[in-house]
Amino acid sequence: MSHGISTTKYIIHGKIEIDGMVEKPDVVGAIFGQTEGLLGEELDLRELQKTGRIGRIQVNVESEGGKSFGTILIPSSLNRVETSILASALETVDRVGPCTANILLDRIEDVRESKRRQIINRAANLLKHWEEDVIPETQEITNEVLQSVKVGEIQKYGPENLPAGPDLEGADKIIIVEGRADILNLLKVGVGNTVAVEGTNIPKSIVELLKGRECTAFLDGDRGGDLILKELLQVADIHYVLRAPTGKEVEDLTRKEIIKIMRNRTPVEKILKELEKKKKKNGKDQKPKKQKKFPQNQQRPRRDRKQTVDVPPQLAQSISKLKETLQANIYDPKTNLIESISVRELTDFLSNYKKDILAVVFDGVITQRLVDIAAEKKIEFVIGARKSNLTKIPMKMKIVTFDQINVSD
Repeated sequence: MSHGISTTKYIIHGKIEIDGMVEKPDVVGAIFGQTEGLLGEELDLRELQKTGRIGRIQVNVESEGGKSFGTILIPSSLNRVETSILASALETVDRVGPCTANILLDRIEDVRESKRRQIINRAANLLKHWEEDVIPETQEITNEVLQSVKVGEIQKYGPENLPAGPDLEGADKIIIVEGRADILNLLKVGVGNTVAVEGTNIPKSIVELLKGRECTAFLDGDRGGDLILKELLQVADIHYVLRAPTGKEVEDLTRKEIIKIMRNRTPVEKILKELEKKKKKNGKDQKPKKQKKFPQNQQRPRRDRKQTVDVPPQLAQSISKLKETLQANIYDPKTNLIESISVRELTDFLSNYKKDILAVVFDGVITQRLVDIAAEKKIEFVIGARKSNLTKIPMKMKIVTFDQINVSD
C-alpha cells in the first residue's frame, strides 16, 4: 500500500469509535480542525502536509447500529519524538461533527524495521540458494584456505613429540598415520583425531594411547605401509585398517579419495585372516617337479631372465644395508655419499638441495612424483625397492629396482 510520501519513516495507527453515523471526510476534518494550533506552527498538520512531512491521512469507517467504527493511518517522515507528539495529539479529538468520538492510538510502526526484515529474509533466501549451487572450484578454494589455517593446529604428543591432530586429546577414536604430511592432508576433510608413528618402530606412548579406544590404521599403499601394519598388529590393539591405493601415499590422496577410503574401512579380523591364509599357502610342501630329460646333443631351453641394469658398485653395495630400513642414500657425481635420510624426508630433501646429484638409492616405492622431482634435478639413477605404474620416464634417467641390479666396474 502506498502511504503518499516516499520518505516515510513511521506510520501512526489509530482506532476510532463514534456515537453516530459519519463519513471519512468528517473524520479527517475533525482531526485537522481540533489539532489546529494545539502543537504550534512547526507541528501544524496542514503545514506538515503541505511540506510533505506527513502523508495523506487515511481513514476507513464502517457504521453499524447507529455507531461508526474505523481506523486511522498517518504516514510520517518526522523524527521519533515529533511523530510521538503528533500521535498523542490524535487522542485529543473527542467529536466528529455533532457526534461524540473517541480516538485511541494503536501503535507507531517503524517502516524501516519492516524493510530491514524484508532485507534479512531476502538475503537469507539468496544465501541459501547460493550455498546449494556453489561450484566445486569454489569449494576447493575454501578447502585450501581451511587447510592453511589448520597447518598451525598440529600438536605434539608424548615424550617423542610425535605429530598429532588438534582433536587427538580426549578422542574415543584414533587414526594412526605414518607422518606429519598425512596429518595435514587428513585435516582437509576435517579429520583431526590423528597421530603419526614416524617409522616402523612404534613408540610406547602410542601403544598406551590406544588402550581402551577404537583405533584405525591409515597407511600408505607401499612396502613401508606393510611393515608398519605388521608392527602395529604385534604391539597394539587395532580395530580397522585403511590403505592408500598401491604405489600412493596418504599425503598425496585427494579429498574424494580420502572420503571413499574411509567409507570402506576393513576390519582387522579380515586382515588377520588374509595374512593367515597367505602364511599357510607359503608353508605348504610342494612336490618337486620332474626334470625333463633331454638327449645329450640337445641343449636345455634357456629361461628368460629379468632384465638387469649396470650401476656403479658403490650404489649396488648400499642396497643390502638399506633393505627393511625405510632409509634413503643420496650420492654426488663422484658416488660419494651426500646424505642418509628417512624415506619420508626424501622428496623434501631433493626439492631443496641445490648441488648436483648422481643417484638416489632408497628402501621404498619409486613414484611418479619422485621421478618428476629427480628429472628437474637431472638425477641419473633412481633406485628403489620397487616401482609404481609410471606414466612419464625421462630419457636420460635409469629407474632401477633392487632385483634388477647388476654390479659393474
